[in-house]
Amino acid sequence: MSSLHWPDRGVGRRDFLVASATGLAGLTAGQKRLLGSTEGGNGPGQAKSTILFFLCGGISHIDTWDMKPNAPKEYRGEFQTIATSAPGVTLCEHLPMLANQAHHLALINSVSGTVNTNDHHAGYYHNLTGHVPDATFISLGNNRTPYADDWPYIGCVVAAKRAQQDGMPNAVVMPWKPSQAPYTRPGQFAGKLGVKYDSLYVNGNRQKTTEFKAPELVLSTDVPSKRLFSRQELLAGFDAARRDFDEVASVRTWTSQQERAMRLLASSNAMNAFDVTQESPETLARYGDSVNAMSLLAARRLVEIGVPFITVFWSEEDEFVSKKCFSGGGWDTHGNNFACLKENLLPEFDRGFSALIEDLSQRGMLDTTLLMVTSEMGRTPKIGDVRSGGTSGAGRDHWTHCLTDVLVGGGVRGGQTYGSSDRLAEYPADKPVTPAHVAKTVYYAMGIDDLEAVDRENRPFNLLPDGEPLVELF
Repeated sequence: MSSLHWPDRGVGRRDFLVASATGLAGLTAGQKRLLGSTEGGNGPGQAKSTILFFLCGGISHIDTWDMKPNAPKEYRGEFQTIATSAPGVTLCEHLPMLANQAHHLALINSVSGTVNTNDHHAGYYHNLTGHVPDATFISLGNNRTPYADDWPYIGCVVAAKRAQQDGMPNAVVMPWKPSQAPYTRPGQFAGKLGVKYDSLYVNGNRQKTTEFKAPELVLSTDVPSKRLFSRQELLAGFDAARRDFDEVASVRTWTSQQERAMRLLASSNAMNAFDVTQESPETLARYGDSVNAMSLLAARRLVEIGVPFITVFWSEEDEFVSKKCFSGGGWDTHGNNFACLKENLLPEFDRGFSALIEDLSQRGMLDTTLLMVTSEMGRTPKIGDVRSGGTSGAGRDHWTHCLTDVLVGGGVRGGQTYGSSDRLAEYPADKPVTPAHVAKTVYYAMGIDDLEAVDRENRPFNLLPDGEPLVELF
């Protein structure tokens, strides 16, 4: 595993291990309250863990999951459909590996994620929390930062509702935190649930794809330039830190979150989970040599040690793709939509995600692991984006009005399509749903039916009053 760095909190020069792994920050004694939890088991609570693969930028639904071969050419685009392992389920021709896993897929083609701004910020918030973005997303746009009283991310709700085990975090995010500061995307945090339930963020490395680092964990100021590159050095550091804890105990009271952060990194399970080099060369090759693929592999390893919710945000930090697609990166294909999908995005996704499904299935873990693929938006069904030259630029603009979500495993019946969009893939037609329905379906799969919480004044509130689980999928 790679180096881990701890931030200085001003406690003192000798205070080596100080504090706050995001997602492990504890409450004061007066604030502590059990929010309730359920464990995966039989029936609707079959999923013990969820891996959410978020395709940052906005994947074109009409070119992948919800193709319209009979639509006019200016809508249907260049790609052909391909037969799959599930009768009646068709995919884009550039998803051949996933087509062989289609009998595990449930496609929800009727998700209406409409937001007034039709942009990334609000799209993130809507699809990650299940809540419609408030008016500040209109007034502030990309300057709308995450707020402490935002509605919580689905993964953070799961973190709050599941009992923590062996010092491990209940929610982990890889391989980056969208997006580049100061434009951090709202909706990915615990919000009004409190930072205690924020995810632990772990950074990947595009150049060294098997390397992961926890950015919240740094060394204190007495060794500002040192890096802990090996597990042995890290554990030796812990031994020294424990002695320091004893020395300063009479002066400073250490909080529970600091102790839990230390237990996390001292855990051999935690260290091993992120060390994907322990996998066979065949497994590494099957997933593919990319930061996104290795994050999916690490996610599978985290499921094996009992982490309830893992998020993989597709890394947008690829300048070549950004320039080619006239965008900020990822799936934001404002220009050269078809070339970007065919040559860059779809091959990597196809290999990595199909490998994850195949891997979990072969290990007998798919029934108890829910996989979800979503994005902040779809793309305009009609080809052409003014920012890349209109029709000649072959791009697709933002389109929050219709997108496809994909569910796999966790008790969901594979080989099915739920709902449909209209003939041009512009709006949901049959069985329209919202991100709230999808969020409730995740909770249903994980057996979480208690969505009550309390605010800072101990007033009860419901975490997601809208939507119903899509029980037909199970």
